[in-house]
Amino acid sequence: MITIASTDRYVQKLLELPRPGEENIFAFYDHRISLICQDPRVMLIPLDDHFIHRGDGVFETAKFIARKIYQLDAHLERMEKNCRAIFLDPPVSFAAIRELVLDVARAADKEDGYLSIFMGRGPGGFSIDLRECPRPSLYIVARRYKHHPQSFWEKGVTAFRSEKPAKQSYMAKIKSVNYLPNVLMKKEAVDKGYDFALCFDENDNLAEGSIENVIMVNDQGKIIIPDLSNALTGTTLMRAIDLIKNEVPFVFRTIQEWEVYEAREVILLGTTLDAVSVVRYNGKPIHDVRPGPVSKRLRQLILEDIQKNGVPF
Repeated sequence: MITIASTDRYVQKLLELPRPGEENIFAFYDHRISLICQDPRVMLIPLDDHFIHRGDGVFETAKFIARKIYQLDAHLERMEKNCRAIFLDPPVSFAAIRELVLDVARAADKEDGYLSIFMGRGPGGFSIDLRECPRPSLYIVARRYKHHPQSFWEKGVTAFRSEKPAKQSYMAKIKSVNYLPNVLMKKEAVDKGYDFALCFDENDNLAEGSIENVIMVNDQGKIIIPDLSNALTGTTLMRAIDLIKNEVPFVFRTIQEWEVYEAREVILLGTTLDAVSVVRYNGKPIHDVRPGPVSKRLRQLILEDIQKNGVPF
């Protein structure tokens, strides 16, 4: 029979448990406690937070390089918009959340890393009724940055068409914590031996990757950005287009799969990638099977922008 433990015994046992991945967690904040902690063994979320058992919440992940947070305000603006979309009022103002993010970054005391911000409906019950939750939850985590080798960008990556369809528009536009479709896309890529998965909508139009936006360069040298009806509007995507708009023409429109095969470049954009070329799609070569000039230029502009406009801490 399982022992019924006292609170002290339970906490002691909890602290003795091995914590997979603890070396990747630098600092975290839980708004219920209003403290920052650096021990990942106590980084816990209440099981009755609707964030957990209903996927009722939103999140953002920003990166910091050389102690400069990239696109912090753009991430917070998108989170504020997504909170409105799911009728979630933050427990504090977004100006206060911005300061909390900077505090967690300072507590991490690392040159590079990721900052994940989670906002949930809050604890209070196990139904789908949001009225159970008297106060929203807020969690901020600073964690290890994944450094890709330079060959990642020099050689390019592979992608394929996922069996999983693009999300419905109203879900695709919200960066919610319900990422099961994204998880299954990633698993499919791993199982099939590809680096990345791309999904299409019901009309066979290109949507996005599992956590990346995708664009292409056509044979006239124009950047083609998929219609974003069934894709998240990425902060890296929008910033990258703004940075290169005076050098390369671009247009938003639907993209059919046959165009991917004929593209001069296919490029993935995201917080964890900057800009990287897809050199093979469904096992077939894209153009000359080498990263193209637009991809290289986009990454150069992004790296320069991080140093010039990242928020220091």
